[in-house]
Amino acid sequence: MNDTSRAIEKCPVLVTGGAGYIGSHAVLALKDAGWDVAVIDNLSTGFTFAISDGVPLYEGDIADGELIARIIAEQNIGAVMHFAGSIVVPESVEKPLYYYENNTVKSRALIEAAVKGGVKHFIFSSTAATYGLPTVERVTEETPTQPINPYGWSKLMTEQMLKDTSAAHAMNHCALRYFNVAGADPEARTGQSTAGATHLIKVACEAALGKRDSVAVYGTDYDTRDGTGVRDYIHVSDLAAAHVLALEELIASPDTSLTMNCGYGRGFSVLEVLDSVDRVTNRTIERKFQDRRAGDSGELVSDPSRINETLPWQPKYADLDTIIGHALNWERKLGTIRGEA
Repeated sequence: MNDTSRAIEKCPVLVTGGAGYIGSHAVLALKDAGWDVAVIDNLSTGFTFAISDGVPLYEGDIADGELIARIIAEQNIGAVMHFAGSIVVPESVEKPLYYYENNTVKSRALIEAAVKGGVKHFIFSSTAATYGLPTVERVTEETPTQPINPYGWSKLMTEQMLKDTSAAHAMNHCALRYFNVAGADPEARTGQSTAGATHLIKVACEAALGKRDSVAVYGTDYDTRDGTGVRDYIHVSDLAAAHVLALEELIASPDTSLTMNCGYGRGFSVLEVLDSVDRVTNRTIERKFQDRRAGDSGELVSDPSRINETLPWQPKYADLDTIIGHALNWERKLGTIRGEA
């Protein structure tokens, strides 16, 4: 683990997709740690209420090179955190060209604008979907990357572009491969707000609050302890904290680029997650058991050794009931924001 006491020179950070779920938490983490931040978001899935007070918002597209150049100049941007993109796996199968355009082609344009603007550090929101269907119990960064859908490929292609760019230009990068992100800001300043979101904990919280009649459980015949899929859930605020620490590492080690898993290294089954929601809310969610979805693996759990050894990262919310409690608090607040009964 690296020395946490070393001094680094903070630079203004441009957060793409900063009005979205994970991006808005990254903005909070940066602001709480004393960084200057600007946001670019086209607001297709983001919300202005998710952006912290005093943070400049540029409404536009990350592929707009002139706009990115203007932001870099106006805000004196030294680093980019790139969250903007599309993330729904089944949709990527139905609309592959859209995903390659939105996630890969536009990322290429953003990276080019960052290089032209003299940005020195780039942090990329990647995904465990780059691993496809791994055959190992715990996934390391050396596990073969074999995506099984356009979403995973679109992210892996962007990782490769960043590797090649860092080799050719004075910009280092960090690709953080997320496992299952969940929860919300503990102070309920932001959270998962997308209507029709497919994340299990988001869906379960909606059901617990009467916004859905039931929760679908896809597959009960996996080779897991209760037959349902097992995933590694990471609290979104712990993930955001990892981004800030990764940026500090890039600044401290300008000749180094990184690829790291972001997870806790332990998994919970679908039924265990639903049982936790029942426990936290003291009510029972109706489960509707359905067939497996194509492409879903039985178990996907990270080996977080590299991030633990590389960064002084100490997760604060690595508890399933805590993650769900924060998600529920945000879901209640979101209903108030939207004027729901």
